[in-house]
Parts: sequence; structure tokens; C-alpha cells
Amino acid sequence: MKVRVNNIDVHYTIDGDSGPWVTLSHSLGCNLLSWDAQAALLAKNHRVLRYDSRGHGQTSSPAGPYTLTEMAEDVHGLLTHLGIDKTHWIGISMGGMIGQTYALAHPGVFQTMVLADSTSRRPPQAAAMWGERINTARTQGMQGLVESTLARWFTAGYRARQPEVMARIAEGILNTPVDGFCGCCEAISKIDVLDRLHEINCPTLIMVGEHDHGTPPEMSQQMHANIKGSEFLLIKDAAHIANIEQEAVFNQAVVNFLKQHGA
Repeated sequence: MKVRVNNIDVHYTIDGDSGPWVTLSHSLGCNLLSWDAQAALLAKNHRVLRYDSRGHGQTSSPAGPYTLTEMAEDVHGLLTHLGIDKTHWIGISMGGMIGQTYALAHPGVFQTMVLADSTSRRPPQAAAMWGERINTARTQGMQGLVESTLARWFTAGYRARQPEVMARIAEGILNTPVDGFCGCCEAISKIDVLDRLHEINCPTLIMVGEHDHGTPPEMSQQMHANIKGSEFLLIKDAAHIANIEQEAVFNQAVVNFLKQHGA
């Protein structure tokens, strides 16, 4: 399904017939299919909203740069269209950044929030690092980013054991529009909301893979320290895309957290 909001066409799916809403927001270079396992599980007791972020999947990919505020307003338009005034939020990497931005702009909408393998403040070298990736995408296409991205996202052992999964994830990266990838790189390279996280008052679970070098555990620890009452989980034997590499651990943590908070 698609809807026109915030001057773009947003592609989304809904799984489940009843229960509280849960919204899933994916990483840079992925799309809503990266949540297949979580959607299937959560749809047993929830209505699960998945969407392709601006510049990804079947959602519009206008020329950038984008901002996280703009991407949060894409979400707001989608929720408003669907008549959703309360939802639980699960965001990984970029999806976690969008979630933080949204929670600060629209307090009270998120009943709970799960932030996985994400950050609230980029290091000083972020602009140069993301600039290099933008240059690679512009000059070599997304093919030039596949191997380095997979190496950051998954541990070497998992990549060796799961060639079919790696092929599927690689296809998602390759299918990400260059304009969309570059626009989102611009957005996430500027994230800086750490000093405002104390304003977030919904129950929050922060998870991170122990081998996540893109958004290392120290970043998640900073978020945990700044969101009052938040919970923290270090996921063993996982890198950046923990919901796929350690699916069972990730899923159990989410289910327990939602049950704990009445979802």
C-alpha cells in the first residue's frame, strides 16, 4: 500500500488484525522486508506497521539531502493517515534515529520505544566518513558499497555460515536508490539529540550488538544514561543488524519488553 504524505509516496504494510500498534523502522540500505521475522511474531498479538523510509524500497527517493526531522514528519503523516495516535516503536540504526527525533517532536505518541544498534550523536569524523560513502555511491553505484557494508553489519562467522542471508541483504543494498542512500547519509551524519534525550519519558529498551562497530556499544550506553528509566541489553555475537544476526535473542527481548509494559 502507498499513501502520499509530506510530498512523497510512502510504501507500507500492515500485519495482524487486532491489538496495540507496533511500528517498525529499518536501517539505512534496507527496507521493510528486513523486519519479516519480527512482523510475523508480533502480528500474533499486535497490529504491525512497517514502512519503507524515504529513499528506500518502494517509497519515493527525491534528490537530497534529507533531514531526520523531515523523515520523522514522513512517519507523522503516515500515522495520521492511518488514524494511529498511539504506537509502540521499534527502530534499528537509522530507524532508531528517526524514532528519537519523532519522540522529541511528538511526545506522547510512542507508548514504548526500542532503539537497536543506533546512536543519538555522531562523532566528529562523521561528516568525512559519510562523505566518503556518498562519493562511492555517486561514482561506483551501490555495488561499490555492498562488501564493506556487509562486513560492518554482520560478524565474519555469521557471514560465512549464512550465504543465502548475505545474498538477500546484498540485494536490498543494491536496490537502494543512490539518491535515497545519499540523502539519508546526509541526514544521519548530523544527528545530535543526546542532550535532549532526558525529555523522552516513554519506557525505552536500548539494544546493541557487542561487535557493532558502526554504532558501538558506548553510544548505546550514552543513550541509556540519558533516557530516564531506560533498559539496556548487550547482544552477544552480533554486529550492527542484530535483529537478523541474533533473531531469537532480539525477538525475545522485544516480546518481554512489550509484555512488561502492557502491550
